[in-house]
Amino acid sequence: MSKNGNPNPTVVRTSRGLTVGGTRLTIYQLMDHFKAGHSDRQIQDWYRLTAEQVADIHRYIDEHDGEVEAEYQEVLRLAEENQRYWEARNKDRIEQIERLPKSPLQQAIRAKIAELKRKLDLQ
Repeated sequence: MSKNGNPNPTVVRTSRGLTVGGTRLTIYQLMDHFKAGHSDRQIQDWYRLTAEQVADIHRYIDEHDGEVEAEYQEVLRLAEENQRYWEARNKDRIEQIERLPKSPLQQAIRAKIAELKRKLDLQ
């Protein structure tokens, strides 16, 4: 137990939800990585976390599984809702931009992307 009485000193509840103490990193962001199958070592390297912090996070998630999963699903729902809102709000502007003439560099980049997509679809 930490000196502030929290049995898990790494995971704290803030106005942003469950976060890694002393950071803006939410547990929900890390859950995306856990669910994607990224290794603890990768997550430690990407976010500069210690092995102890990652172990604390796993322990907290295991001990509060239902609650954390419900919050995570709500975060995903809100993110999807937010994305739909902004896509709808910016639809006309995005279409305007797409109609603008493309520079040779933009054309070359788009051609490379199309080729990579084609290759990936064949595999």
